[in-house]
Amino acid sequence: MVKYTSDVTLYRAGEGKKNQMIKKDNTSKQIRIYCLVVGIISFFIVSVCGQLLNRNTVNEEKMRAAFTAETTVNRIRSQLNRYLDVSEFFQNIIESGHQMDSKEFQALSQMISDDSQIIKAIELAPDGVVKDIYPLKGNEAAFGIDMLNSPARKHEANLAMKSGQYTIAGPYELNQGGLGSLLFEPIYITDKSGEKSFWGFSILVLDWNRFLEELELDKLTDASYCYQMWKKDGNSGKKTIIAQGGDAIHKGAVQISCKVPNDTWYFEIIPHTGWVTVKQQALVFLVAVSIAVLATAICYLMLHRKQREKLYTEEIRKSAEKARKANEAKTRFLFNMSHDIRTPMNAIVGFSGLLEKSIHDEKKSLDYIKKIRVSSDILLTIINQVLEMARIESGKVTLNLEPTDIREMVDAIHTVFESSLVQKSLEYQCSLNLQHPYILCDKTKVEEIILNIVSNSVKYTNPHGKISVTINEPESADEGSANYVIIVEDTGIGMSQDYLPHIFEEFSREHTTTENRVAGTGLGLPIVKSLVELMGGTIEVESEAGKGSHFIINLSFRTISRDEITGKQKPDISGIAEKLEGKRILLAEDNDLNAEIAETLLEEMKAEVIRAEDGNLCVDKLKEKPEGYFDMILMDIQMPNIDGYTATKMIRSLKDSKAQIPIVAMTANAYEEDRQKAHEAGMNGFIAKPLDVDEMIRVLGEIMKTGG
Repeated sequence: MVKYTSDVTLYRAGEGKKNQMIKKDNTSKQIRIYCLVVGIISFFIVSVCGQLLNRNTVNEEKMRAAFTAETTVNRIRSQLNRYLDVSEFFQNIIESGHQMDSKEFQALSQMISDDSQIIKAIELAPDGVVKDIYPLKGNEAAFGIDMLNSPARKHEANLAMKSGQYTIAGPYELNQGGLGSLLFEPIYITDKSGEKSFWGFSILVLDWNRFLEELELDKLTDASYCYQMWKKDGNSGKKTIIAQGGDAIHKGAVQISCKVPNDTWYFEIIPHTGWVTVKQQALVFLVAVSIAVLATAICYLMLHRKQREKLYTEEIRKSAEKARKANEAKTRFLFNMSHDIRTPMNAIVGFSGLLEKSIHDEKKSLDYIKKIRVSSDILLTIINQVLEMARIESGKVTLNLEPTDIREMVDAIHTVFESSLVQKSLEYQCSLNLQHPYILCDKTKVEEIILNIVSNSVKYTNPHGKISVTINEPESADEGSANYVIIVEDTGIGMSQDYLPHIFEEFSREHTTTENRVAGTGLGLPIVKSLVELMGGTIEVESEAGKGSHFIINLSFRTISRDEITGKQKPDISGIAEKLEGKRILLAEDNDLNAEIAETLLEEMKAEVIRAEDGNLCVDKLKEKPEGYFDMILMDIQMPNIDGYTATKMIRSLKDSKAQIPIVAMTANAYEEDRQKAHEAGMNGFIAKPLDVDEMIRVLGEIMKTGG
């Protein structure tokens, strides 16, 4: 016996050392994983920050380039308009009825010609045919050209004649030699009856190279810019380059349109190295790598030190943990949250693990994702419901009735517990005996009732036990309404007869966590009772220690048709997202993470998002932009400096059309009074956090449909 005991003792000691070594190895492995994660996260954060800095640099460069391009375009327009006076001189003389001969034309042309030599020739073309030229020397080849029928010139000439507007043509090779551009001034004479008829053209021939020299475009290349000026060919409609400097234009060049006489030119400009240089990108990468390595090393040292300290203090910590007490009110609140969120959270964690293992199985993956989403929705509902416990007791909570399919609701609840049922090998049965499965009820509160009771059954039923949910519909004398009896039974540990009278008291528990290793708050069943009474129903419980529990809930609801359920389905949002494409949205959000989520969702719908970090900046950004620049504002409520309500009121007080811009509230406070307050402040819509993609699209779609 002694030897046997000794062997057992030795075995256990060896086993303990082995387990300790395994634990140590696992801990070291965890440290390496944590350090790797920290390194990756650090690299990502620094890279993002670097990219943001580069983006700011790019924006500044683009602003400078845009200013330079705008200045150049203004110089082009100013120069071309200067020649309008020369062209209109002859137009006014002829349209006044004066008969001007060639000698007089030569004299007048000599008088008004300048010394810049940009005007290569001045021409008169009665009926579109060139008959007079100044100076004639050097321009003889242009004499007699029919502008209305010349292949290279007829498009602009006919455009000028039909529109009656000053029109530019070219540049192209001139008949007299050289590259030039023609400025057509159409001339119309009025006969005695008042009828106007086309007389011909007054034409200025510009030396194109001298014209470009006067624009000083070479200064752009000296400033390390590449530029390109182009237009659409009047005959083919193809892009035609009329001036360029530096290398070929890169993707992303700043483009400015230039209105010229009866045409549009386009001016593009970009630094010859692009907006972000290779050196800048390499610097960001090197800094990110360096910081990631440093963060990894620091993390390793800290975790390694923490591991040693943990080994030294583990026994002390375990003893101290038993003696720690918290404030009673805070403890109750935290316990409450723990009780209510654990079940759907287990489903989320469980199905997330299954999803990782079945990531290549599309069918299973989609099924797990669906179940995770269902559990997430229920989790959010529970959190909201727990926070409303005080509201229930104070009478502030009202029922939010909505069309509900009982069968779908029960299926969703089963999904929450599916993972726990499998884990404990519990038999689960659900039986529905219904004549009217479609009802009008507060779906979230009914789900809360069933979730709480079934959750207790799962926790307190030993492995291989049985849980059943039955919903019966007895006969009802009231047409249009129905009675429903919800029965939840289990073969769990049950409750003593002494405890049953206290089952619905807040924070009361018969079995402690230490006794059965099942955590709980003692608040779940009081919540159930409050919700049942809020709906005008009753709840009964029968239980025996060691045999299980039996809950009976009686509720009455108004019945509805299947058509009412179908009519209340979520609207089709397939086409709404497309309508957001190209919309410019001002996002007022102080929280970086929330802002990133919103920006990502909106940018995936191809909307352009401009962020403001608080209410002040939101109002300022709206003021500084022209009317119609922004299509919509997404306004967070709780922000520093000025909150969303105040910012909205400031916008609505503006004196221009900006005051009418649609504003949608985004807030985690999703109670009805919050919606009402947003409406009173002048907001057009309301989106609750956490953001639901479909709900966001639906709300934004409604705003666009109604125009705010």
